[in-house]
Amino acid sequence: MNGQQLAQWLEDLALADHLGAAGLPTFERDLGGVARWRDPGTGAPLTDDQLADLDRVLHQDGDDPAHAVPLALVQLRRQAHVRARLLASPTHTYATLARLRGVSENAARFAVHKAAGRGALLVVPHDGGALVPAFQLDDDGELRPELAPVVEPLLASTMDPWQVWAWLTQPAGLLGGLVPHEAVRDPEEAPIVRHAAVRLAERAAR
Repeated sequence: MNGQQLAQWLEDLALADHLGAAGLPTFERDLGGVARWRDPGTGAPLTDDQLADLDRVLHQDGDDPAHAVPLALVQLRRQAHVRARLLASPTHTYATLARLRGVSENAARFAVHKAAGRGALLVVPHDGGALVPAFQLDDDGELRPELAPVVEPLLASTMDPWQVWAWLTQPAGLLGGLVPHEAVRDPEEAPIVRHAAVRLAERAAR
């Protein structure tokens, strides 16, 4: 593929926006609609040889290069969609959590850092700050007691906080499609959820 065909192919797959996150060359269309490819390191226009190398990289997955899909970009797109969905759900900043708990913002920040440090609260970094997903909290803004033994092994593992957030709030295969943070409210399901969390944490450590 030439540079124009490559750009159109990526746009058709809705993958063009994820090139930069993958460390790959990116393109912008000029006023005439022509794709202008740029080197991620120098910002210089890509040479024909560089475009050919990029084409090979993007088509290296699968048995048929002509129809291969760049899996790394697909994964980045999926991750971006998951993060967008998570960010659309209720969350707390230090300020909103302080109001919920009836304490100062500094006190809330200290308590959050202390709880996160001992693996007792899921805190997710975002835009240079921190978000506390609201699903894990009770009406007083404290970690739900039934969720503690589920959260702790996950946070003690090598899992990324975003992955922990996603697993806890989406249907889980290890639970037959149940949502972990909802299922753990049921005393009969709680031991199964805890076991699934431990297994997931162990898997992440391998």
